[in-house]
Amino acid sequence: MPRQNKPHKRQRATEQTPGELRIIAGNWRGRKLAFPSLAGLRPTPNRVRETLFNWLQASVPGARCLDLFAGSGALGLEALSRGAASVTFIDNATQAVRQLRDNLQLLKAQNADVVATPAMDWLGRHERAGEMGFDLVFLDPPFRCDLLPQACELLESRDLLARQALIYIESESELGAPRLPQNWRQLRSKTAGQVTYALYIRDEAAPQAQAAE
Repeated sequence: MPRQNKPHKRQRATEQTPGELRIIAGNWRGRKLAFPSLAGLRPTPNRVRETLFNWLQASVPGARCLDLFAGSGALGLEALSRGAASVTFIDNATQAVRQLRDNLQLLKAQNADVVATPAMDWLGRHERAGEMGFDLVFLDPPFRCDLLPQACELLESRDLLARQALIYIESESELGAPRLPQNWRQLRSKTAGQVTYALYIRDEAAPQAQAAE
């Protein structure tokens, strides 16, 4: 009896090679980029990025994005690949900043800015001056440094966000829900091991939080 071939299944974005990140979709789909091996540098896993950008698929094209604590820049790079208008990357790790700039040059990205400074210092001194606020923020601070509540408060108090900005947050599951500005409302949330990742909208009239998916 002839052996039957098993049906082919679409490969999910689950594998992640150490020291390498892969763009999942968009103009640079499948491109593999290097990032340095540094303590605390943990790019958002492929599967989490895939879920996040499924949530964001209608919101990324044309968005002005901010990638705080950028590290490898995985989130901002994915946004650029999917049509974001611009991304500002903030990080102070010299090797990470150098590699991120090299990767952007390799991709011939024209709509990105890399600022080599501590994210909290940048938040503390930066204030919107006439330009439009950020539509989408990726916020993934180093774990166990208690930076998240202050970073969120500065984003709000320094008037850096568009009226209905979306904010993506990664945090330690063990800490539970982070302290956030009152006008931020959760839209989505999932937990993967020790990490909880969630999407919020900035709007007093934001819709009620949807069930976690």
